[in-house]
Amino acid sequence: MKSHLLEVDDLKKHFSSGKSVFKKKSQPVKAVDGVSFAVQEGETLGLVGESGCGKSTTGRMLMRLIEPTAGAIHFQGKNLLELNSESVRSMRKDIQMIFQDPYASLNPRHRVERIIEEPMIVHHLGDKATRKKKVHELLEIVGLNSFHAKRYPHQFSGGQRQRIGIARALAVEPKLIIADEPVSALDVSIQSQVLNLLEDLQNEFNLTFLFIAHDLSVVKHISDRVGVMYLGKIVEMADRDELYNNPKHPYTQALLSSVPIPDPDHKQEEIELQGDIPSPSEPPSGCPFHTRCPHVMDICKSVVPVSQEKEKGHNVACHLYDDQHMAI
Repeated sequence: MKSHLLEVDDLKKHFSSGKSVFKKKSQPVKAVDGVSFAVQEGETLGLVGESGCGKSTTGRMLMRLIEPTAGAIHFQGKNLLELNSESVRSMRKDIQMIFQDPYASLNPRHRVERIIEEPMIVHHLGDKATRKKKVHELLEIVGLNSFHAKRYPHQFSGGQRQRIGIARALAVEPKLIIADEPVSALDVSIQSQVLNLLEDLQNEFNLTFLFIAHDLSVVKHISDRVGVMYLGKIVEMADRDELYNNPKHPYTQALLSSVPIPDPDHKQEEIELQGDIPSPSEPPSGCPFHTRCPHVMDICKSVVPVSQEKEKGHNVACHLYDDQHMAI
């Protein structure tokens, strides 16, 4: 059995919302409010949810780009929140990130060669000749050519720029890559190419991925397990096939019902959720989803549901699955 490379325990991030004219005391924005999960070495964990659910904030906390309010992050047995700034810099050799916007994440003033080489310079890896050789190798690995090294980011398409970002992440031979919406800014025709590239790289370099996305069809394509987030909490977690074939939480069911099926003869009834996502600065009492849930009960309005394992490896935080209630 593979060991856990990453373990996250009750991770929270509350932002100050600043002063309010109408309120005496401003309420913190609970962007992430008690997230726990583990990622095994060599697997891909997908983290999915609507915009504003806290998934990207979670990814940035794992990199210590945002400092958590509370909780623990253990990577290879070390609590990353106990590391000083120098140790954090060293840690980032093993944890790299692929960003959503492939253009904004690349320095427009630098050539591609410099962009990919920079992480190796920061971590003192190899001499100049060795780094240059590796840059050319990485460009070939991600589907570009070595002569692209002399070009600038604006001379590439969005898909090519994302390949450059992937090459940069691979430059220091990381163990974990956090992919934050890596294909959402790309054309649909290019998305599958980048996803296939990530899968090939995972097999070739034994990479571990935390794959953050809002598109359930994309997550299904690449993930081994999937966690569904809503308003700063993980409401359901299961193996990919189990989650897609047997969703338990009403929110997951609604998300999956809206995914287009490429079969004109297949009839699927879409579950329409009422209302908007509540503000993370004023989350509802009890279950955070109860204001939009079609199965809401009295207990949902006052008691926060606890995540329970209802089937092997399938956890859900919903009062419908408490012992005294019938599962839907």
